[in-house]
Parts: sequence; structure tokens; C-alpha cells
Amino acid sequence: MDGLPAGYRPNFGVCLINSDDQVFVASRLNVPGAWQMPQGSIEDDEEPKVAAIRKLREETGVVSAEIIDEVPNWLTYDFPPAVKAKVNRLWGGEWHGQAQKWFLMRLTRDDDSEINLGNSEADMEFAEWKWANPEEVIEQAVDYKRPTYEQVMRTFQPYFNSSGLWTKCKSTKW
Repeated sequence: MDGLPAGYRPNFGVCLINSDDQVFVASRLNVPGAWQMPQGSIEDDEEPKVAAIRKLREETGVVSAEIIDEVPNWLTYDFPPAVKAKVNRLWGGEWHGQAQKWFLMRLTRDDDSEINLGNSEADMEFAEWKWANPEEVIEQAVDYKRPTYEQVMRTFQPYFNSSGLWTKCKSTKW
């Protein structure tokens, strides 16, 4: 994959927004209280965009969404030591962290009736979900993912102007 940093596992992320410019986040089953946007691994020879659409459907049931934009480069984060040891054992690699290609997607339905966290053959990853404003998404992310989430929100900021959700976020230093 073009531009993928060495030593980082290829991954994607989806910033799914609704008509109120709120962001979909879900809490992980295995990390209570950790809220995140959908993200996942990219299979061999799979384009990041294809992986994002596939996993969004598998993990959330959402099929009525369109890609609006993408972060132009790979964003990376490093795993903390305990997480690194666990994921490298599970994934059979020596990864420093993950390199992610992020996509902004808009829900094209007027409601969220498609959302179903237990809808697929894939292992269920999330316990619950909610819509959050961009500031909450960043605040409720696990510490080591927070800088990446800040970059994602900064990149997609122009798309959050219709509802005024960014008023407070724009005044922060990030």
C-alpha cells in the first residue's frame, strides 16, 4: 500500500456522521468505557476504502452511507507496551502500532434504524453505541488513540459547520 509506514499494521477508520453532524462511536466489549469510531484491519490486497465499507457493514449493520472525504495520508499511533505485547501475540507480528487510512462517511438514511451491533457473522466488538459531538469523541477515546482522533477531526472539520458543533472545538488548541 502506497505510503504505509514500516512497522505499522495497515488499518482503516471510519468517521460516520449523521444529518446533525454527530459522530457514531461505540464502546468496546473488551475495554469497558473505551469509545471509538469504527476501525479495523485491511486484508491482503484489499483497498482501504473497500475494507472501510465492508467492516462498517459487518460491525454496525450500516449500508446506507456514502464516503465524503478521506484523510490524505496514513495516520499512525503506537501501542502502549501492554497492548503491544497482547496484539502482537494475537496478530502474529511485531507491530509498533497501527497506520490508519481514515474516511468520512455520512449516513444517508433519515434515521439510525440500520444500526445493529450484533448483525453479522463477524465477532461482535461493541457493547453499545451513541452519536457524539466531535469534542466528546476525542475526550472519550483511549489515551493512545486521542492524538489520531484529533487529527481526524481537524481534517474533517469543514464538514461539521452546519450545526455549530465545532464552536467549542474550534477554540481549543488542536
